[in-house]
Amino acid sequence: MPSVGLTRRRIGLPLLGRNAAFAATALAFAVAMVGTTLPTPLYVLYRERFGFSELMITVIFATYAAGVIAALLLFGRLSDEVGRRRLLLPGLGLSALSAVCFLTANGLPLLLVGRILSGLSAGIFTGTATATLVDLAPPERRGRATLVATLANMAGLGCGPLLAGILSQWAGSPLRLTFWVNLALLVPAAIGLWAMPEPVKVSDRPRLRPQLPQVPSQMRAIFIRAALAGFAGFAVLGLFTAVSPAFLGQDLGVTSRAAVGAVVFAVFAASTVGQVTLPLLGEALALPIGSGLLIVGMGLLALSLGLSSLALLVLGGVVAGFGQGLSFRAGLASASRRMESRLRLWTTRRPGPSRSEHFVNTYGRSGMPSRARPTTCSERPKP
Repeated sequence: MPSVGLTRRRIGLPLLGRNAAFAATALAFAVAMVGTTLPTPLYVLYRERFGFSELMITVIFATYAAGVIAALLLFGRLSDEVGRRRLLLPGLGLSALSAVCFLTANGLPLLLVGRILSGLSAGIFTGTATATLVDLAPPERRGRATLVATLANMAGLGCGPLLAGILSQWAGSPLRLTFWVNLALLVPAAIGLWAMPEPVKVSDRPRLRPQLPQVPSQMRAIFIRAALAGFAGFAVLGLFTAVSPAFLGQDLGVTSRAAVGAVVFAVFAASTVGQVTLPLLGEALALPIGSGLLIVGMGLLALSLGLSSLALLVLGGVVAGFGQGLSFRAGLASASRRMESRLRLWTTRRPGPSRSEHFVNTYGRSGMPSRARPTTCSERPKP
């Protein structure tokens, strides 16, 4: 659906201008993603309180990816029908409900429900917030808008464990205060989205049309290369996020949740730096270099597990995170450029099919490596 400009409406708050609306959308995107990784350093506390196994923690990790994929497949195109705001605001609502589940959890079921809701929120924001930022950006700056979207995504994912680690370590009430802060952050994010103008024309008869992943035949070769890089990159992030908290506590004796959050934050921060570095290398070099760094980072991670070395663990995470950011953005930029040349009508105002499929691929893989965690860390034979 082509854009029709910023739609004005009467509401109780003044409408934001284009630049302010762009900033409000980026903030809401980051806040929504913060909520998805807040529980990472807290799972050890939940395990102690509720008495479930290491394997069950991996199931909790996997339910998040299932929620993301479901949202991308069910709601990936819905904002073209109902408008961006009408989908982003419920996405924040799902994030708030997820926080409430963790606040009131008295056992495993609410933890699982909370992760599914968090995944649904992330899936909505991944596609719709990216499209909104592109809509709000001037035509000559749409490439930068996609960069802002990926940076908001990764920055939010990285800040979640850091925030939860710091609050749970030093502020008291570790399983409650973190999520009260999350709810507080959602308030200004919701106000910003409510006050922004609607950048697309709303259909009089919107329809929910779930769509299976499809890639045009002309784009399959380039999409496969981008998807493989995304597969490997998010698999590494998922593995590192799953392995590092247990490895730090059980093998290295690092019991500080703030330290666990800082280590995970370093990986996502390195990914953010890798994405910013793309223009310096160019897409042709960035994809193979980033993929190579992923291999090096995984080698360092395996070595750190064998030697019980904190330094190697952090170094491997930073190297792998940088490679993930570089290869992921190079693959996405390559697919988007080809999409724009062949499907220009779609890509000027929406995340076209190849970009949505790319997100389905990468987020689906982010939930897979966590299943390997019990054998990689906690069940690894001790010397």
